[in-house]
Amino acid sequence: MGQRGRKKGSNGEQSRALLLSIAANEFAKHGYHDTKVSSIVKRAGLTQPTFYLYFQNKEAIFQELVELFRENLFSLTRKSRLEPGIELTSLSDRIAYGLAGIFIFFKENPDLTKIGFYESAIAEEIKKELAIQIEENLTSEVQNGYFSQAIDMCIFAESLVGIIERLTVTKLLPGLKGPNSLAEEIVDIFLNGIINKNS
Repeated sequence: MGQRGRKKGSNGEQSRALLLSIAANEFAKHGYHDTKVSSIVKRAGLTQPTFYLYFQNKEAIFQELVELFRENLFSLTRKSRLEPGIELTSLSDRIAYGLAGIFIFFKENPDLTKIGFYESAIAEEIKKELAIQIEENLTSEVQNGYFSQAIDMCIFAESLVGIIERLTVTKLLPGLKGPNSLAEEIVDIFLNGIINKNS
């Protein structure tokens, strides 16, 4: 990795992790353009030369944060795919569990979420990729007999991404709903609908 490679040793990794955490908070609060390397290192109690041991510049640390968000989100989405052989009685719980995993990640990493899902130049691209990944999951799940073949899974996937995007801002991050209850409500709406079945 050259001179700007990762410094070896636990102290080096701790400093690097601290810089990433503080940078995420600074970017989330102030935006990319108004965040300064000097502010990041001051909060970290480190020097600017130390910053440049780990990151070439402000753009490099920002891009690493966005990539960290992307990798974690897509890993969770891949893991949420329903495997064959799930009992239909536990299907809604299993879907909610996968969706809650994404919301838990967002809740535990609000700064990273704000950067990666809303503010980065590739936030829209990340959401498009997320919709494609969800559609691939759904197509596999249709083949496994879980869902109707009559549904346009592209529309469903795009709708789900929109719901995730909006409810993260309005309910999850402000603390009005927890990850599990949000996931359960979304799954209930999608699987059971909103029609009053008692009428």
